[in-house]
Amino acid sequence: MSNLMNLDITQQLEELRREAMASLASATSTEETRAWHGEYLSRKGRLTGILRGLGGVSAEERPRIGKIANEVKTALEEALQARQEELEQAELLAARNKELVDITLPGRPQTPGKLHLSTRALREIEGIFASMGFQVYESPDVETDEYNFQLLNMPEGHPARDMWDTFYTTTPDLLLRTHTSPGQVHAMRQYAPEPIRIVLPGMCYRYEPVTARSESMFYQVEGLAVGKNITFCDLKGTITNYITQMYGEGRRMRFRKSYFPFTEPSVEVDIDCVICNGKGCTVCKYSGWLELMGAGMVHPVVLQYGGYDPTEFSGFAFGMGPDRTSMQKYGIDDIRYFFTNDVRLTERIN
Repeated sequence: MSNLMNLDITQQLEELRREAMASLASATSTEETRAWHGEYLSRKGRLTGILRGLGGVSAEERPRIGKIANEVKTALEEALQARQEELEQAELLAARNKELVDITLPGRPQTPGKLHLSTRALREIEGIFASMGFQVYESPDVETDEYNFQLLNMPEGHPARDMWDTFYTTTPDLLLRTHTSPGQVHAMRQYAPEPIRIVLPGMCYRYEPVTARSESMFYQVEGLAVGKNITFCDLKGTITNYITQMYGEGRRMRFRKSYFPFTEPSVEVDIDCVICNGKGCTVCKYSGWLELMGAGMVHPVVLQYGGYDPTEFSGFAFGMGPDRTSMQKYGIDDIRYFFTNDVRLTERIN
């Protein structure tokens, strides 16, 4: 720069043009061309610095030198545009070449996706009951205290509420449902006084210690049939047909008396262990039996809350866990496997 200052403005402009052209030709990226523009053509660039010296030029020489300055500026701008386009094309081509697939390499085999065991069990259960005329009914995961307890014959302070450690929300009387049974009341109030046969699949939430046989959230499938002249024999026949289709012919079944506030009478349904065929193993706790579901005849109070006259209508209900069903059917000894996202579980079964 100091050498240029010793020349007249015309010579400075010519020397600047040659130097700028050489520098631009050596630029290897669009980033470098932007730096080049800042050095030579910006408002604080070297060309502007030379043009500030026009104040000392005579009036006669100023038009000629101004013309030369404009020609230099135009030449540099055109050269910059051409060089940037050239570099942009080169960079784009390099990026495309980098992304090209080498078709000479062997392809990576794609592993087909498989259903999670819970999804598979839900679909199988729904399909079996659909063949018996049941329809799938969906109900909300977030419930009110009224639907989750009160309309199921558990008023405030009822000791049966202690069967579940409930997740309450910050909104008064709003909670995560502890079972799918509230869906029974939703369905009855929607369809009453027409007869209904439904299954209600969905998630339930309880504050329970996580062990090999229990989780704080799990799937459940509720079943409900309401009509005239429905008896306990209908319940037993429906469950027997389900067990035969799910586990195969020849399974032994037993009913044990139990208590649920929303059914009367209430039972627990067991089948002989599908793992050891009733001989005793770790899965059945060496009892030879596996608990399958809770069931019973719908309590008259619940029928009345649902909009049915209990003197004319009766019904049965049952509830089961599809995760537990998968454990029984496939010999899985820890329910936590269902929530670990380990594909080896589905690989083994499917």
